[in-house]
Amino acid sequence: MDPEITDQDEPAARGITRKNLLKAALIAAPLPLLIGGVPALARAQRNSGGPLAPTPFCHDGDAPTIDQTEGPYFKPNSPLRSVLTGAGTPLTVSGFVFNRACQPLANVLLDFWQADTNGEYDNVGYTFRGHQFTNAQGAYSLTTVVPGLYPGRTRHLHMKVQAPNRGILTTQTYFPGEPRNNTDTIFDARLLMNVRNGNGGKEATFDFVLNIAGVPPTSQPPTSEPPTSEPPTNPPGGSWRAGTNYAAGATVSYGGQNYRCLQGHTALSGWEPPNVPALWQRI
Repeated sequence: MDPEITDQDEPAARGITRKNLLKAALIAAPLPLLIGGVPALARAQRNSGGPLAPTPFCHDGDAPTIDQTEGPYFKPNSPLRSVLTGAGTPLTVSGFVFNRACQPLANVLLDFWQADTNGEYDNVGYTFRGHQFTNAQGAYSLTTVVPGLYPGRTRHLHMKVQAPNRGILTTQTYFPGEPRNNTDTIFDARLLMNVRNGNGGKEATFDFVLNIAGVPPTSQPPTSEPPTSEPPTNPPGGSWRAGTNYAAGATVSYGGQNYRCLQGHTALSGWEPPNVPALWQRI
């Protein structure tokens, strides 16, 4: 993933970083977004009267953003699935993806990866790796296990989040009450999930807010709207087709360029190869 395509926050300058200042403030005073001891979900703030703050990158400015946010264990070509099975304490993570106007975003790509219960990543296969898309209501749900600990890090999940035709948010989410939250230099309290016990395991919720502007409608849209112009008579040609199931490694042409599929998926209108670098690589 190329850091230039992101439309999220830029990293702070080296030295005294935005992350370290935030962590110092958190130690000195309660986090304003904490309600009843847990982070407030974005959906609970839709009546606040102002735009939502976007989900932050998880970095401290001491290294290139891509290294801090993605970590050394990301792999492309994860399978399309929302259930990651394996030994450990069951964990379900659910929530929504919103724009800054608290409008839910459909067809958003979420690519998850994590350590297993022993704190190890599968760097050969795709254990505890998978991607999915939000539904028409902007919702997602992941079934997995609680990740284990490994030296230097607190307990966390990794993800990449990309709305159609937009940049990639690469970030991590965290568990409240973890002792290592206080010593992990990458930890950011704004990325804490709401976690509770339930159904023999853990249930977590987290809402992502992408840095995409939006204005809530003030009235019902018309039931039909005449076209304002004729459709293009010469749309970009090529072999790519919406509705086609593409496997990782498949190649297509679009607009005079060739592309290789990075992640198996069903092609959607609006997800043409130039628009989704998370799915297609130009060759």
